Amino acid sequence: MPHPINILEQYWNHTSFRPRQEAIINSVLEDNDTFVLLPTGGGKSICFQIPALIKDGICIVISPLVALMKDQVNTLKSKGIKAMAITSGIKYSELDTLLDNCIYGNYKFLYLSPERLQQDIVKQRIAQMHVNLIAVDEAHCISQWGNDFRPAYKNIIALRQLHPSVNVIALTATAKPKVIEETIQELDFIAPKIFKASFTRPNIAYQVLQSEDKIYDLERQLKTHKGSSIIYVRSRKMSIDIHNILEKKGFSSTFFHGGIPTKDKQERLYQWMHNQKEIMVATTAFGMGIDKPDVKTVIHINLPESLESYYQEAGRAGRNNEDAFAILLTNSSDEHVLKNQFINSLPSIEDIKLVYRKLCNYFQISYGEGELTTHRFNFSDFCKAYDFKSSKTFNTLQLLDRNSIIKLSQQFNYKTKLQFIISNNALFSYLKTHTQYNTIVKTILRTYGGIFEHQLAINITLISDKASTNEKQVIAILNQLQKDGIVDFLFSNTDSEVIFFQPREDDKTINRIANVIEQQQELKRFQVNSILDYVNNTSVCKNRQLLNYFGEITDEDCDKCSVCDSENSSEEPISYKTIQQQLILALEKAPLSSRVLVEQLPYKKENILKVLKLLLEHDIITMTSANTYKIKHT
Repeated sequence: MPHPINILEQYWNHTSFRPRQEAIINSVLEDNDTFVLLPTGGGKSICFQIPALIKDGICIVISPLVALMKDQVNTLKSKGIKAMAITSGIKYSELDTLLDNCIYGNYKFLYLSPERLQQDIVKQRIAQMHVNLIAVDEAHCISQWGNDFRPAYKNIIALRQLHPSVNVIALTATAKPKVIEETIQELDFIAPKIFKASFTRPNIAYQVLQSEDKIYDLERQLKTHKGSSIIYVRSRKMSIDIHNILEKKGFSSTFFHGGIPTKDKQERLYQWMHNQKEIMVATTAFGMGIDKPDVKTVIHINLPESLESYYQEAGRAGRNNEDAFAILLTNSSDEHVLKNQFINSLPSIEDIKLVYRKLCNYFQISYGEGELTTHRFNFSDFCKAYDFKSSKTFNTLQLLDRNSIIKLSQQFNYKTKLQFIISNNALFSYLKTHTQYNTIVKTILRTYGGIFEHQLAINITLISDKASTNEKQVIAILNQLQKDGIVDFLFSNTDSEVIFFQPREDDKTINRIANVIEQQQELKRFQVNSILDYVNNTSVCKNRQLLNYFGEITDEDCDKCSVCDSENSSEEPISYKTIQQQLILALEKAPLSSRVLVEQLPYKKENILKVLKLLLEHDIITMTSANTYKIKHT
């Protein structure tokens, strides 16, 4: 049997393990059931990949994240290791072949979603495999009090029944003590070996900064903490907008979200990973499975939905153990936005029953039918058809997905395609008399090489962004170009799929999961309140607050977070009355913005903003339409 360090050197080109990795690997090799809690960046995947490579047979890896499965499989393949991922959307005949390959093809890793364990064919074939290890990634999903609980994780117990002598390794980056206990119980561990790293990241300064002008403060932070950065935003549109603003200001940036074509994702990730682009503006899905050690700063423009999410995202900074910064910009409107998005839009059980019933009607599924059927899905059309509010409906569909009633996925199988079917010269002759199409046509030509020779998949959103117009206008022009015989245009108005995991039983289907949903919603309220407590608590060290949340009690301050930094400040204590007098003197001369006031007055920004808020509340000053403050004359 080769030594783990030899496998590490052979496939990963490293000569030493990170803390705890070798002890965890040895525990697995000794056939122990093993629970691993390593904070983000701790190198969890190696803890099951190396023992699986050492042992004869195949390792079954359960993961809820399709993107992460694909990334790990591609990484293993690049090292010459045979691995596959069976995700949704695979036809039965293809599934049959893939599972046979795992039995007879010397594969070392099979990645599955937990929902796949509901299929008889999958269980039958796994029973025939020489399984050497069962790895459960994101293991906290099996606990009803874990972040992102997925009832389908309870199907994993079937693997233990199929291979009772095979040990299990459960891995997670965020789990509170109650979640760890429940996870070990649900996975039927016997005499488990438990490895828990501290949640503390001593090189990261956690900073919560009040900001009435987030773009201005973002710019200041990027100039102060120069180096590789991630800026997390809540929406795809915001990722593009922030990127454009930063580029205009001379920063080297790119952006990343789920709707970008795979080729563009790979290119942008490469640019950022190799420091060709310094800043990545991304939605919160970005970063899973990506290990970039030199990230200097992680900045959140919007409040995250939970401390679990925040800790994981912030933890992508400083993996090289050098000083790093996790900065959260917040203002008075954020609490309302967060509650509106994640609390006020939580559906009731009756809402869920209605949406599920209408979803079945939308696809004309009869009572008792529909199990394992796949349907193309246009979310916007569905909401319009039944006059549903989009935010609450989307949350409902996510709940149905998480509870294994349906699978809502963006497959990107249904692509919008385009080809110019006349010559280059003929096209430009046409544009001379149709000048209104110039911008969009030239944008397409500069974005997609070879579009005269081949029918290419195009991104309507990308074209509309580059041409500074809207998607509706792009589609209308392309339709007209097709009528005029200029292009061959195949438009697909959806890239989503819905798979029904259960036969339609209307209210009975939802009644079975009602208690679980209510518990999930209670947990969501707790998580939102916890992030708000974290943001608003200005008296306890931010690092201590995070550690205490995860059950790691400490009295030691970090001496570098926004709270400690404020307490350690050498600035002479100044009364709010003094700041108030200086503010009024400044505003009597002319209306001024908070940015100008902060630059003019020799006091801390947070103190100035606090006094401005008090002056507004006491009706001494008012806001103008230009977002400046002025004295309110009676």
